[in-house]
Amino acid sequence: NKFGVLARIAGLFSGRGFNIDTLNVAPTHIDGRSRITATLNGDEKALDQCIKQLDKLVDVIAVENYHGEEAVGRELVLLKVEADSKTRPEITQICDVFRGKIIDVSPHNLIIEVTGNKNKIKAFLDLLESFGVSELARTGVVSLRRGASEN
Repeated sequence: NKFGVLARIAGLFSGRGFNIDTLNVAPTHIDGRSRITATLNGDEKALDQCIKQLDKLVDVIAVENYHGEEAVGRELVLLKVEADSKTRPEITQICDVFRGKIIDVSPHNLIIEVTGNKNKIKAFLDLLESFGVSELARTGVVSLRRGASEN
């Protein structure tokens, strides 16, 4: 959790030709430490080389590369959707199906919170798009390895 670490990490990815699809940075349960979760797509060989270089950075404690089902990943989305008295019941029903929460109500819109994997988020957003999404904020994916901790 030091100044410039994120910039060096992002620079390493971009220098290797990777586009960062999602990026999440937040403090952990250990004082002074943050966890960075980045979602990347690209050549596996180049990614392995990038991971080795990340592991050499002084302020990086550990690097893990998750594949498929070996980790659990979730994303949080907040969205503001247009809703009047006619459309509100249908939007509420969609929220119930996706275990979304309506966290703010105003005369002309709702703010909804939903968490899940990328497929759930995409399906939810696809259904609500027809009502008129006026604002959207996403956290990016956060992940943890399944099973017992190695620490």
